[in-house]
Amino acid sequence: MLDSCLFVIFGATGDLAQRKLYPALYNLLIEGRLPEDFAIVGTGRRFETREAFINMVDESVSRFSRRKEPLFKDRFHRMLHYFRMDFANAAGFARLASFLTKLEETLQSQGNRVYFLAVAPEQFGPITEQLRSNGMVRYSPDTWQRLMVEKPFGRNLESARTLNDKISALFPEENIFRIDHYLGKEMLQNLVAIRFANSLFEPLWNNRFIDNVQISVTETEGIGTRVSYYETAGALRDVVQNHLLQMLTLTAMEPPVNLSAQAIRNEKVKVLQAIKPMTPSEIRVNVVRGQYAAGTSEGRAVVGYRDEEGVSPTSTTETFVAMRLFVQNFRWAGVPFYLRTGKRLARRSAQVIIEFKSMPGVLYFETEPRLRPNLLVIKVQPEEGVALQFNAKKMGATEGVVPVRMDFCQNCELPHNSPEAYERLIADAIRGDTTLFTRWDEVEYQWRFIDTIIKTWQDTEPGFPNYEAGTWGPEEAEALLRRDGRRWHIFD
Repeated sequence: MLDSCLFVIFGATGDLAQRKLYPALYNLLIEGRLPEDFAIVGTGRRFETREAFINMVDESVSRFSRRKEPLFKDRFHRMLHYFRMDFANAAGFARLASFLTKLEETLQSQGNRVYFLAVAPEQFGPITEQLRSNGMVRYSPDTWQRLMVEKPFGRNLESARTLNDKISALFPEENIFRIDHYLGKEMLQNLVAIRFANSLFEPLWNNRFIDNVQISVTETEGIGTRVSYYETAGALRDVVQNHLLQMLTLTAMEPPVNLSAQAIRNEKVKVLQAIKPMTPSEIRVNVVRGQYAAGTSEGRAVVGYRDEEGVSPTSTTETFVAMRLFVQNFRWAGVPFYLRTGKRLARRSAQVIIEFKSMPGVLYFETEPRLRPNLLVIKVQPEEGVALQFNAKKMGATEGVVPVRMDFCQNCELPHNSPEAYERLIADAIRGDTTLFTRWDEVEYQWRFIDTIIKTWQDTEPGFPNYEAGTWGPEEAEALLRRDGRRWHIFD
């Protein structure tokens, strides 16, 4: 049975809350995955009344929820509470503390709380300090308070450490839930099962049989309304430091001793520790950055990044990153991992592609010089599934080999009914399961790797823009694999 609790959202009227949090909470209610005694408290300064807040939540659920059963609407409304406050006003936190205490007395939730910081990263520290100053985090054998924080967790290693020191002074590590929403996606969770539950794959999951690994998160969209954030982040901080490196750890980690959060995270950290550091000269050879120019995206003309509203006409913010790296351990020695992400690319997709080594150059290779490699493709989004590409004889021909596929799609019949990542993440935080959240040492090692790239780039002229919107990125990204005798796989 789930502990009763309050779910307190700071930034309750923002884009994240509307697009992700309220739809996720509504779906969890429908599926019976919320505690019996449960309340959602939204904080913000936008609305003057609870009714206006509820109307906003209703619109959010109507637009973004994968399920819309109206029978649950009244029950969801009873869970919703609104507290108007300005985060910059310390007195507001004192009033909030009193409000939450009175609500707990009515709800009989015993002081259990989840604080979700759906705010800008620079507000994490001040809000946490106010929680401490106003006695809103207090532990006893029978109660708990947990903190959920969104990425980015810092802008570099130094700022991440400073932020972590502030948060960990109030919350123990097991009660800090650092969100990388990609870890909540169904197929990334499935990746562990595919590896460790199948004798077909796990014995081959090493440098004796695997030629290379490609991990891609590509987008067709531009920056939209995220100009202020993106101009200070760029693709390296926005996607590589978290999503891509986390996908790498799940792909490359050793079998954990069990499926506990601690055991899985221990193995993920070992992968991050094993990533070969790169010198500045190696970074210039193995890491490519790009920025999109004007072009055609999904059939319509779009402007270049520097012409987006709010962007400096001389901006050096990267919208594309590709890199080659190596995991220096016994399993993966010599196997290149190619990572790629970018905006305004040819297609939206997130995939992990395992390319197996080719067969010896005999038999069919003598007559089929373009024999395709065997590929295992983990499709994370928008389609969720697994595909295996292998070679077979061409029908009706005496000779001739063609690539064929075995394809499993778990969301094709009901593409909009796959659970959202935030549903799993919120449910796990309420249960106290940290498996799908990043531990501090994971964040630390991720920043250590990324910081060396940031510092090298500061001394290098990027030469932007260098790829047209609607393409697959700069030519240098293609050359990155071509010089190894490989190419990026585009798997439909």
